[in-house]
Amino acid sequence: MKTFINPNTTEWTSLCERSQIEKSQLNEAVTTILTDVQRNKDKALLKYAQLLDNVSLDSLEVSQEEIEKAKNQVDESLQSAIKLAKKNIEVFHKSQQEETKIVETTKGVECWRKSVGIEKVGLYIPGGSAPLFSTILMLGVPAQIAGCKEVVLCTPPNKEGKINPAILYTANLVGITKIYKVGGAQAIGAMAYGTETIPQVYKIFGPGNQYVTKAKEMVQLQGIAIDMPAGPSELLVIADKTSNPSFVAADLLSQAEHGPDSQVILATDDQLVLNKVLQELQNQLQELPRKEIAQKALENSRAILLNSIEECINFSNKYAPEHLIIASEKANDYIDEITNAGSVFLGNYSCESAGDYASGTNHTLPTYGYAKNYSGVSLDSFVKKITFQKLSKQGIQNIGNAIELMAEAEGLQAHKNAVTIRLKSLQND
Repeated sequence: MKTFINPNTTEWTSLCERSQIEKSQLNEAVTTILTDVQRNKDKALLKYAQLLDNVSLDSLEVSQEEIEKAKNQVDESLQSAIKLAKKNIEVFHKSQQEETKIVETTKGVECWRKSVGIEKVGLYIPGGSAPLFSTILMLGVPAQIAGCKEVVLCTPPNKEGKINPAILYTANLVGITKIYKVGGAQAIGAMAYGTETIPQVYKIFGPGNQYVTKAKEMVQLQGIAIDMPAGPSELLVIADKTSNPSFVAADLLSQAEHGPDSQVILATDDQLVLNKVLQELQNQLQELPRKEIAQKALENSRAILLNSIEECINFSNKYAPEHLIIASEKANDYIDEITNAGSVFLGNYSCESAGDYASGTNHTLPTYGYAKNYSGVSLDSFVKKITFQKLSKQGIQNIGNAIELMAEAEGLQAHKNAVTIRLKSLQND
């Protein structure tokens, strides 16, 4: 990690920069893939499986036989862990359900709002070196609670053309049966446009690399909704003298191991803490199976010494991290000061891994500073809010004249007439 000692606030903007592929190169590559998928459908998907995933596929769809076989390939202890996580995620997301409340805004005028599940949703689940079956819980559980009628799942296969058994087991556990062996930007294109095999959806969810994120942004411009810009993982830890440096280092590495384009930030007001964390990072790094990946991420990561914890929080709000840990015995004292973060972990025992797996909160969160204006995935992400209104005779009489005056002032005579004709009918009665 690069170390910065009391950087001036004018330097903060550059310290908040994330690693990115050169934009024109990224745009061109993703545009080519999306156009190809839109035109050539399954043929393009099979081509990219060979070209990018180095696998020759006979079929894009996962068979029921493969799903059933996966159940016996997942260790019982892991099955129990997945079920525990599912339960907690269900509890938290069910608490977000809202009762329909009818409000009488004026005597005889009733208004209400109803949540309706989005009919067709697509879930992108990263695979490769880290098959994120936990993301299926984070997306599949709220989709199920929301009442989405059709859930499509795309995830990249391995070089043998197979999907990790834990992914298939978890998908089956949450009731997802339409599973396809497609990864990358091409998977986003398949769900956005539809192919001979993969159904078109109305909204696409799920994290991914910069190609996946860019593909989501591009199809959004074409009318397909997305959850949010969710690219490579990131974590910012604010640590004071009451933190545990070994805990902090472990948390930083937990995000660094996601991928070489991940980024982690340490912000502290204590030089000794900074030094101890950096030493712990090196010690713990040597023991990681994904050492090379984590090391690459650390090269684009930063340790920053600032004058106070308040200044650390100000920096964090500017950075707007996907994950924020406040490693302090006084963490609760700073809650009201946090304005920009995807998900916050308070205290020395609230590791980010808890949110990634089993505490119950959702781990699909905004990155690249989008936490300034996006929320993480929740039950609301899977529903539309439809408003209703019902006016009685008394209701139209109570607000009719106001509508007439406003419509006439805007020069919309037909709007006025829609009210006038009703009011005259009531007068005649």
